[in-house]
Amino acid sequence: MGIYGAINAAISGLKAQSYALENISGNIANSQTTGYKRLDTSFSDLVASGGNDQTTQKAGTVNANSRATNEIPGDIQRSDIDTHMAIKGDGYFVVQEKLGQTDGRSIFSGNNVYTRRGDFTIDEEGYLVNGAGYYLFGNPIDETTGNVSGTVPELIQITNDFMGARQTTQIEYRGNLPTYPITAQSDSTTPGSELLDSSITPGTDITANDNTAFLRSSLAGEAITVYDENGSPVNVQFRWAKSQNADSSVPQNAQWELYYMADPTATGTDAMWTHAGQFEFDGSGALVSTTDDTGTTSTPAGSSMTLSDVTVAGNNIGDLQFAFGSDGLTQYADPNGSAKVKTLAQDGYASGEQTGVQISGSGRIVATYNNGQTRDLYEIPIASFSADSRLERLPGGAFAQTTDSGEPLYSATGSVKGNSLEASNTDIADEFSRLIITQQAYSANTRIVTSGDEMLQEALNMVR
Repeated sequence: MGIYGAINAAISGLKAQSYALENISGNIANSQTTGYKRLDTSFSDLVASGGNDQTTQKAGTVNANSRATNEIPGDIQRSDIDTHMAIKGDGYFVVQEKLGQTDGRSIFSGNNVYTRRGDFTIDEEGYLVNGAGYYLFGNPIDETTGNVSGTVPELIQITNDFMGARQTTQIEYRGNLPTYPITAQSDSTTPGSELLDSSITPGTDITANDNTAFLRSSLAGEAITVYDENGSPVNVQFRWAKSQNADSSVPQNAQWELYYMADPTATGTDAMWTHAGQFEFDGSGALVSTTDDTGTTSTPAGSSMTLSDVTVAGNNIGDLQFAFGSDGLTQYADPNGSAKVKTLAQDGYASGEQTGVQISGSGRIVATYNNGQTRDLYEIPIASFSADSRLERLPGGAFAQTTDSGEPLYSATGSVKGNSLEASNTDIADEFSRLIITQQAYSANTRIVTSGDEMLQEALNMVR
């Protein structure tokens, strides 16, 4: 190879170390860039001529190439912005670049690219765009089923539409009725005083004239706000009255009547309380049968009954399912003699205005509303590739698929984490260590050039 070959090898070394220095410089510059993947440098030797016997071969020049680190994650950091997200594990967000606007509407490239940069925020059009200007894609959620509709990701656009009201269709009610109810009328020394006032026929509605006697001989069953078809709130009050005691000498069970207030302004013979159902308990306190407001008896008792055409203070709510479960209503002794309600819930709500958007633990974009409800809007897909290192690197921390990387696969093992960001995987300490080594190697190569030049000068001086 000779002196010229040595100088040529040293020059290739200078170029290779300059290449490495450029990667180190870029890595350090992007040490705080969200989702940045550093570029390491690989060196490979180029064998000089000399045949196929290593004893006659000489060390050749060197070539430098970048080595991707896409598979090395950065640290996951906490973010206070609800739309910020990070991928924990394998995978990429699916995004597109915006080309411009036409007639006030954004136009996009139509070519999907992929990124780990998750600092997304909502722009004026409702799109989710990250700090590098890439727009997020997702799979829409069917509002009725709650499942993903379609398999091809589409551009995410979040609107500020109101959530429509939902009419109440079911009330869940679970609790215990006392064996001996303590009412204003009951007297422990007077048998039967704990029962519904004798002036009132069990199973019938309570008129305004009978209201005082009814209140004195019944127990409060708590109240709940339900919603009509338009989302207007309606307060429904329940009361219980024991109408029959268990008798050990006769095969009969204890019997309770359920009522709800229908018209608080009723007068005279108008109905103030509507009879909702009848409940029969055996001696052990277990519910054995129910009779709904149409007179239909269920034996053994089911887990619910229908309250037909419920109307409260002129507000029609329609039919309500009064659900108490298989063991939800009991009649056990209670020292306070009151009805103890453990669960009282309903499934309706008023209309709501959107108050925010956040990322759920299952990787879905969820809208929150001021009526206390949430709605899943999109599921965020995670794309993966068979050969991550073969992706084409683009500005802004994005990557494009290539022939060598393979097609995107939507079976990545990673998961989306909300209120988080992935930091750069650059380690400053490592980069400075590489910087020192690169600097020393560059200096050593300059010495080779200097020495080669001196040797050439000596060879020329021989001629003189």
